[in-house]
Amino acid sequence: MAVSYNGVAAPADGAAIKYANGRYQVPDNPIIPFIEGDGTGRDIWKASARVFDAAVQKAYKGKRRIAWYEVFAGEKAKAKFNNWLPDDTVSAVREYRVAIKGPLTTPVGGGIRSLNVALRQILDLYACVRPVKYYKGVPSPVKHPERMNVVIFRENTEDVYAGVEWEQGTPEAAKLIEFLNKDMLKGGKKQIRLDSGVGIKPISITGTKRLVRMAIQHALENGLKTVTLVHKGNIQKFTEGAFRKWGYELATQEFRDKVVTERESWILDNQDKNPNLSLEENANLIEPGMEFAPPEFRQSVNKEVKDVLDAIYATHGKGAWKKKVMINDRIADSIFQQIVTRPEEYSVLATPNLNGDYISDAAAAQVGGLGIAPGANIGDGYAVFEATHGTAPKYADKDVINPGSVILSGVMMLRFLGWNEAADLVEQSMERTIGQKKVTYDFERLMEGATKVKTSEFASYMIENMEASVLSAV
Repeated sequence: MAVSYNGVAAPADGAAIKYANGRYQVPDNPIIPFIEGDGTGRDIWKASARVFDAAVQKAYKGKRRIAWYEVFAGEKAKAKFNNWLPDDTVSAVREYRVAIKGPLTTPVGGGIRSLNVALRQILDLYACVRPVKYYKGVPSPVKHPERMNVVIFRENTEDVYAGVEWEQGTPEAAKLIEFLNKDMLKGGKKQIRLDSGVGIKPISITGTKRLVRMAIQHALENGLKTVTLVHKGNIQKFTEGAFRKWGYELATQEFRDKVVTERESWILDNQDKNPNLSLEENANLIEPGMEFAPPEFRQSVNKEVKDVLDAIYATHGKGAWKKKVMINDRIADSIFQQIVTRPEEYSVLATPNLNGDYISDAAAAQVGGLGIAPGANIGDGYAVFEATHGTAPKYADKDVINPGSVILSGVMMLRFLGWNEAADLVEQSMERTIGQKKVTYDFERLMEGATKVKTSEFASYMIENMEASVLSAV
C-alpha cells in the first residue's frame, strides 16, 4: 500500500476501507480523504470537520474515529502542483474508497471542463444521489415543505454530460452535419442547419440499468414505497424513452418478487375487485377509448392483461401488490409541477443526467436551497460525498457561509459507513440549532427574530446541541 500521495503521508493511525462481494468493510478508524474545496470551501470544511469529529466522539466514546487525510484538487492543487486534479488525488480516493469534498472551481481556459465531472468519470461514480428533505425551522418559499422527502438518483456518466460535442464553425462540426444530412437524414424532412453546434446524447442499457438497480435497492433497504423513472421519452423516444423502457425491464427482471409496476397494479386491482372480469373488460378499464382503437392495439392490450395475470397474479394478486415497491414513470416537465403540488407521492426518483440536475436543484429550493443540499457520487466500490453548491469566491475566508451542504453530505457519508448513531446526532443538532434561530446570514435574513452567526459559530452551536441531545436521551 502506498504510504503517501501528493507528498503527504497517509495517517499512520488509520486503516483503509475494503470492498469485496459488493459490500464495504469499514474499520473503526477509516482513512477518509478530503478535499477542502475552493473559495468558501475552506471555511465550510473547517466547520464541518469539527462537527463530524464531535458527533463520532459523542456517539462512540472514542471507540471509533475518522482519520482525515487531505488530498488536493482545484485551486490549491493548481498552486501546489500546477495541476487542477493530480493523479495522486484520484489514486488516494481509489485506495481509501470513500472521500468527501467541498465545492471546486471550474477551470478557465480549456482542459478539464469540470473537476466534479472529471472525478465522476475517472472513478465511474455513476450515481449522483441527492436526498431532499425538510428540517424544521428552515425558511422555505412553499407552504408545506415538510411534505418533501425524496431521494434522487441521477445517472452521472452519460447524457449531454458525456461532453461529446463539436463547436459551430469547426471542420469537425461541418463534417458531422454533412454526414447526418446526406446519409442519416437523407430523404426525410429533417435537416440540421449548417450553422449549428452539434452534441451527442448517449444513453445506454448499461448506464440506465445500474442506476435504476441502485435506486430500487435503496427503496427496498429503506422501506420506501415508490421508484419513479423520470424521462422525456414522449419526445426523445430512443434515448430517454429507452431509459424508461430499460428501467422497467430491470425492475421486473431482477426484482420481480419485490416490485409491481403502476400499470400492473391497475390490472391486478381490477381483478381483485371483480374476479369474474374478462380480459377485454380489464383491458377497457386500463385503456379508456379502446372501442375506437385499431384491432392490433386492442389485441396487444388484451395480451398484456393476460400476460400480467398469468405471470404474477398468484404472487401479487389479492392485495399483495400493495406491499410491493411501486415502479412508475413520469414525464420530466410533469414531475416539476408534481414535486411542488404533491411531493408526498414520491419517494425515489431515478433520472437521466440532465433531468436529475434540474430536478435536484428545484426540489432543494423548497427545503432551504443549495446551502443545505447534500449529495454523493457513488459507484461500485467508490463514493465521494460533496457540497452541491458553488464556491462563492466573494465570500471566501469571511466565515459567513452556511456549512449545511457539506455537513449533511457528511451525514450521508456516516450512514454509508454504517455509523447511523453519529449521523443522527448531526441531523438532530442541526435541526435544534436552526430551531433556536442561530443561523448564518442566508437564513437569518428570511427568519423573524433570528440571530446571525458565523460559519464557525454555527458549528459550535451544533456541537453544544449534540451534548444536549445525548443528555436528553439518557
